[in-house]
Amino acid sequence: MITPEPTRETHNYTVVGAGAIGGTLAHHLARTGHHVTIVDADPGHVAAINSSGLALVRGGERTIVRVDQAFTPDDATDVGDLQRVILAVKAQATGSAMEWIAPRLAVDGFVVSLQNGLNEGLIADGVGANRTVGALVNLFADVIGPGEIHDGGLGALVVGEMDGTVSDRVTSVVEDLQAWGPAKVTTNVAGFLWSKLGFGAMLTATALADAPMADLIDRHRDLMYRLTAEIFEVAATQGIRLEAFDAFDPAPYASADPKPKDRATDALVAWLRTQAKDRSGIWRDIAVRHRPTEVPTHYGEVLKIAQTAGIKTPLLAGVLDNIRDLERGADMSEQRLDQLAEVVA
Repeated sequence: MITPEPTRETHNYTVVGAGAIGGTLAHHLARTGHHVTIVDADPGHVAAINSSGLALVRGGERTIVRVDQAFTPDDATDVGDLQRVILAVKAQATGSAMEWIAPRLAVDGFVVSLQNGLNEGLIADGVGANRTVGALVNLFADVIGPGEIHDGGLGALVVGEMDGTVSDRVTSVVEDLQAWGPAKVTTNVAGFLWSKLGFGAMLTATALADAPMADLIDRHRDLMYRLTAEIFEVAATQGIRLEAFDAFDPAPYASADPKPKDRATDALVAWLRTQAKDRSGIWRDIAVRHRPTEVPTHYGEVLKIAQTAGIKTPLLAGVLDNIRDLERGADMSEQRLDQLAEVVA
């Protein structure tokens, strides 16, 4: 067990969903002295955190911190008014999480969506746009056991108001998240979210086969280019200005010239090969945890906008069909990627 490090100012955080993302950030916030309450649907995970602390493995070092309290949603009946909520549940659980959060959120409290996909609208429906904060998070982390998270290394973490302003609350949250790593403030959070959808589409496609992400992206470049182009064509109808993060530069993928795409993919593949986590969380949900993925929820809004705009997205639809097939117990195979490319061609 480690003693919390001193911090300039402490805040009260409620982390709803203490899996890979939420657990990682909860650990670092608690380590630097913030008051952290965890709400998670897994009773075993909650019990382990309460009995032994929240453990995190990073760079071969295992550290354990105590949080103020951990509950399941059913047991968290007396948590007071929530001030700063980090929402890190799977996208498909956003609605039920907001049903729990909304009646408990303080008048001046707010929810930061540290999730994949486009969930901010649903959050705003529950608590109001003025209490909704967006973020892009690209952490390479995994839950490796009850109460234990593997932090695979630093990635992008940017936080911003949905209206593009720079607020005191966002600045303060980003300062607190320096406990984890180089978090940043953005005035274009939507641009990051849509860029992540393009990058995430490639990672989703790699979950159709049991092989490293980098290798599959490298071997199926044309498929990845056309898949990402579908996402970014939809983004363009919304007036989105795409933002680069980590080793992913969206600009080449939104153009017709293949040479910049190849250069961007060379850099992306090289970076992915440096990561300790070589398969996506989507792959892990299917192959290891045998549970539904959040992919259909991620891209449901994209498909809805595409249909309204009259944009065809056959590859995205094909990837989602394959993911549903795997969720029903079908086998992973690289042939699925080949077949997708052939069908569209």
